Amino acid sequence: MGEKSTADLKRVLSFRHVVFFGLAFMAPSTVFGTYGVAAFQSDGMIATGYIIALFVMLFTAYSYAQLVKAYPSAGAAYTFTKKAIHPHLGFLVGWAILLDYMLSPMISSLLLGIALKAFFPSIPMFVWIILFVIIFTAVNILGIKFAANFNTYVFLISLLVFVLFVVFALHYLLKGEGAGTAFSILPFYDQEVPLSGLIGVIPILCFTYLGFDAVTALSEETKNPTKTIPKAIFIIPIVGSILYVIVTYLLQLVYPNISSFTDPQSVQYEIAYLIGGIFFKTFFVVTGIIPSLTSAIASSSSASRIMYAMGRENILPKKIFGYISPKFHTPVYNILIVAFVALSSLLFNLTTATSLINFGAFFTFIFVNISVISHYFIKKRNRSFKGTIKYLIIPSIGAVFILCLWLNLGWYSFFLGGLWLVVGFIYLLKQIKESKQSTSDIFLDNEYESNH
Repeated sequence: MGEKSTADLKRVLSFRHVVFFGLAFMAPSTVFGTYGVAAFQSDGMIATGYIIALFVMLFTAYSYAQLVKAYPSAGAAYTFTKKAIHPHLGFLVGWAILLDYMLSPMISSLLLGIALKAFFPSIPMFVWIILFVIIFTAVNILGIKFAANFNTYVFLISLLVFVLFVVFALHYLLKGEGAGTAFSILPFYDQEVPLSGLIGVIPILCFTYLGFDAVTALSEETKNPTKTIPKAIFIIPIVGSILYVIVTYLLQLVYPNISSFTDPQSVQYEIAYLIGGIFFKTFFVVTGIIPSLTSAIASSSSASRIMYAMGRENILPKKIFGYISPKFHTPVYNILIVAFVALSSLLFNLTTATSLINFGAFFTFIFVNISVISHYFIKKRNRSFKGTIKYLIIPSIGAVFILCLWLNLGWYSFFLGGLWLVVGFIYLLKQIKESKQSTSDIFLDNEYESNH
C-alpha cells in the first residue's frame, strides 16, 4: 500500500461522459420521491418551484464554471478556495465537501437496502448493502471511462421511467381522469397557493440539484476541461430541470387534490398504480434502484478525486491518498475508503447522513461564489463595468442565495456539520504545528505558482 505511484490521471472523458456523469449524480428520478412532501407542504405549484430553484442554483453553477476555467484541477472546490482565497480555508472547504461526496454513496446504499428488503424480506438488508458497495466500488476501480460509460448506459435505462410516466399520465388525462385535461396553468400559477408556502419549499427542491458541481472533480480526466466542464455545469441542472418540471406538472394534473394524499412520502407509488396499474407500479419500483447505483458511482468518483488532490499535496497522507493505480489510473485506495464509509450505512440512518450532506454542500457553495470575487475581482482586478457584473454582482447574489438556504437548515445539520468542521480544523492546526517552516509548504504552494 505504501509504494510510490508513478501513474497519473488520464484525460479520457468527453463532453457526453461529463454530462451523464453529473446527471447520474443528481439522479433526476428522485423528483418522484420528493414530490409528495414538497407538494403537500406548498399545496401545489411545484413546477414553478423547480423553476425558481434552478434560478437560485444557476448563480452557483456560474461560479463553478468561472473557476474551473482558472483552475482545471481534480481538487474542485478545495483547489478553487485554496488558490483564490487562502490554502487553510481551502482545506476546510475540501473537508466540508467530502461530507457531500463521501456520504452520498452511504445514502444510496441505505435507500437500495430498504427497497430490496421490502421486496425480499427473507434476505437481510446488510446482504444487499454489501453487494451494492462491491458493485459500485469495482466499477470505479476499473477506470473513470469505464465508470462513465457504465453510468451513461444505466442512466439511459432509468430515463424509461420518465418516458413511460409521460405516456401513461397523458393517456390517463386524455380519458378525462384526474384534472380532466392535459393543459392547465395551475401547476405554474394557482392563486390559492400562498407565496410563503411556495418559497418555504424551495430549499427542499434545491437539494435535488446537488451534484452538478461534482463534475469539476473530473477536470484532470476530461479532454479540454476549460471548455468542456463549464458547458456541462450549465447543461446538467437545465436538463434536470426540464425533467423535473414535466414530471411535477403531470403529477399535479393526475392527482390534483394534494390535500388528500394518504402518505406524502409514498404518493408516487399510488399515482403509478393509478395511471398504469400493477405493471407500471412494479416497473416503477424495480427501476427505482437504478438512481441509487448511478449516484453512488458518481459520488464515489468525485470523493476519491478530492482526496487524491489533497493527498497529492501531502495535506492528507500522500502514500495512501495520493496513490494512483498504474494499471487502472484510478485512486484505488481512496475508492476503497469511500466504500468503507458506505458500509457504515449499516450503522447510520438517513436523517443523520442527509443532514451532513446538506451542511457540507451549502457551506462549500458559499465559498465557491466568494472565490470568484477573490480571484477575478480582487486579485485579477477585473473591475470594468462588465467585470463588476460578472465577477462581483453575480457571485455575490449566488453567495447570498446559498447562505439563506444554509441558514434554513435545522439545528441537527449545524450540530453534526459543525463537529465535522471542528475535527478538520484541529487536523489543520496539527499539520501547521508540525511544520518547521513559518509558512507551510504543504498549504502555501499557490504563492510560488502565482509568481511563475
